[in-house]
Formats: sequence, C-alpha cells, structure tokens
Amino acid sequence: MSERKSEPGATPAVGRRRRWLGPQMFPYLLLVPAVVFELLIHIVPMVFGVVISFLKLTALYIRNWSQAPFVGFENFRIGLEPRGAIGSALVHSFLITLAYTMLVVAGSWVFGVAAALLVNSEFRGRGWFRTLFLIPYTLPIYVAVIAWEFMLQQNTGSINTLLVDDLHILKNPPFWLIGGKAFWSLVMTALWRSWPFAFLLILAALQNIPQDLYEAAAVDGASKWRQFRSITLPQIRPVSAVVVLVLFLWTFNDFNTPYILFGQSPPAAADLLSLHIYINSFVDLNFGLGAAMSTLLLLFLFIVSVVYVRLLRVGSEENA
Repeated sequence: MSERKSEPGATPAVGRRRRWLGPQMFPYLLLVPAVVFELLIHIVPMVFGVVISFLKLTALYIRNWSQAPFVGFENFRIGLEPRGAIGSALVHSFLITLAYTMLVVAGSWVFGVAAALLVNSEFRGRGWFRTLFLIPYTLPIYVAVIAWEFMLQQNTGSINTLLVDDLHILKNPPFWLIGGKAFWSLVMTALWRSWPFAFLLILAALQNIPQDLYEAAAVDGASKWRQFRSITLPQIRPVSAVVVLVLFLWTFNDFNTPYILFGQSPPAAADLLSLHIYINSFVDLNFGLGAAMSTLLLLFLFIVSVVYVRLLRVGSEENA
C-alpha cells in the first residue's frame, strides 16, 4: 500500500498527528483503558506485594512503612522452614488447600458432566432443570455461603434437623463448623457453588457435537457407555481442560467461602491458604511474612498453570 501523501499546505506536525489518530491506531486506543485498569488493579498491587515480601513490615512499622528494614529472603526462609511453627502451619494449610481444591474440582466436573448429559437429552421439562441447575451459580457468593452457614448450625441448622429428627440417621447433632467436619462443610459449600460453572460450559460443548457421530456409532452397535467413552469424552476434552484449569485457580485462591463460614478463626481442618495468609497479614499484622506467603502462592499457581497448559495444550488449534 502506498503511503498517503500530505495535503497541500499541511505542516509536518499536523501530518504526524493525523497518522497517530488514524484508523491503524484506533484498535490500540481502544485497548488503553483495559491496559490501564489491568495495571492498576492487578500488576501494580502484585509488584508492590513482592516488594513488601522483602521487608520486615510488622506492627512496629505500620505508621511509617518506608522505615521497615530490608531483610532479603528472610520471610521466605521462615515460611519455608518446615520445622518452625510458621513453616509447619503453612505446609499444613497448603496440604489442606490442595485436598480441598482437588475434591471440589473433581466433584464439580463430575456433577457438571452428569447434569449436562441429562439436560442435553430429550425429555419433557428439561428447560426447568437447566434453570434449576444454574441457581447456585447465579446467587451472590455471600448470600449462598451465609445460607449454608445457617443450615450447618448444630442446634438450629436444617441439615442436622434432617439427619437427626427427620431421617434418624444420627443420634446426636454433630458440629459441622468446628473440628474435623469443618473440612467437609467447606468442600460441600464450595462444590454446591462451583459445579454449575462446569455444567454450563460442558453443556455448550455437548451441543456442538454432531449427532451423526452418535447415529453412526449406534448403527455399528456401540453401547451408550462406549459412545460416551469414544465420542463424548474426546469431544468435550478441550472444554474440560479449560474448566478444570479455571476451577483449580478459583478454588485454590478461594477466600470468601472459608472467611464467611469461619471468620478469622478457622478450625485447623479448614485452614485454607488464602485465609491463612490473610490472618498472618491483617490479624497478626506481619505484612512482610504474609506478602512472602502470597508470593510463594503466586509462583506455585503460575508453575502449575504453565505445566498444565503445556501438557494438555490448552487453547491450541489441535484441541480447538
């Protein structure tokens, strides 16, 4: 394409301004607000948190953060020392978070696939089921978790009323929000909120599978289970890979669910990493140590995401 000639009488400055505001630059100008907000909301706080992780920023320096002494990797050493009180607590919280994440992600995927297969078939009233399945996902998170908190109360909760008074499965009402059962209460609440997301995306993937494949398989005598293994699972694999990755990142970073259920004093069985970091930073007022833990969490999730994307080729043309 030949370069557009300047209009007669136009100065060089006017020509440069017209090129800067020309149609070639318009898409980049549209991206400017998104880039600015991304920098302000994510990148700058993240860099600031990494800087704080190298400072001894405790309650003594809250009034004047700039005077906090530089301690290098000392906060990281304390956090990664498994024999120390802080390090052992961090390792325990990491393992609890890992188990919590794996259960919620796996359960969400299984429930999502089962529900998507159900409503993808032809039966009367399936539209009602689609709406019903999406209710947990449409509720505000605080409303949903507070409702679960009421249901999990020992004496007045509906779950104990059902198990003890109505079905007589248990003799005494158990504590669901303290002790070892707190972990399962956390998993149950998060799973109830998360699986409709998997259901929604997998249902969209199911509806894009050509019916000719199933008809040909049926003509060849393939059973429903064989069709599911040989047609459905491979066809929804790209969407499933994205669903698992997104749910893993959301669940591993989950802060709202444990905080609403347990407040600032979670039981040891429900001491998730995000809440553990919050308590170290804003309750114990050790911001340097909390920032070091956050940086370690960031590195872990980054490495896991990169390895996962490379192994499963998420987003590649082969899986499209």
